[in-house]
Amino acid sequence: MWAAALALCCVVGLRAVRCSQGDREPHYRHCVWLCEQENCTGAGLRAFRKLQPLHMLLAGWSCADDCKYNCMWATVGLYVKEGHNVPQFHGKWPFYRFLFFQEPASAIASVLNGLANFAMLGRYRAAVPIESPMYQTCISFAMVSLNAWVWSTVFHTRDTALTEKMDYFCASAVMLYSVYLCCVR
Repeated sequence: MWAAALALCCVVGLRAVRCSQGDREPHYRHCVWLCEQENCTGAGLRAFRKLQPLHMLLAGWSCADDCKYNCMWATVGLYVKEGHNVPQFHGKWPFYRFLFFQEPASAIASVLNGLANFAMLGRYRAAVPIESPMYQTCISFAMVSLNAWVWSTVFHTRDTALTEKMDYFCASAVMLYSVYLCCVR
């Protein structure tokens, strides 16, 4: 029975690993390949580096990333023109980049949540005496939460494998610490 359940999970899991609809689109793949050939090697790369704004360079946007972004929107344009629904790319819906923010609304929301946590930490420190039994535990919870909002902001600013993992791990730490806080309280 366990072997059958494991086999079923593997089969379902393998299907779930497939690319998003936009990633599988031949137009998108050809566009990215062509863009990288023209813009990310030799003279094209030198021209890209000269024209790339400083804020994009500091945020880690590479030529290949820029090709994927521009080709994503070219493919979305074709889908819309043909009357189809907008597909996902790399497991996410397309977002317009603003400055160097990959997901500007989510990044701003994360900053605002972090600021709210920081403000409440200040109010807590002002209102609760240090000698209180749960004082350090609650301060630690606030620090774990602030760390999670920082990584959430970083992830929504620039989605990479590292920032995604840090966002999810730190969010999980907040949930685990919440359970711990609930139990010790």
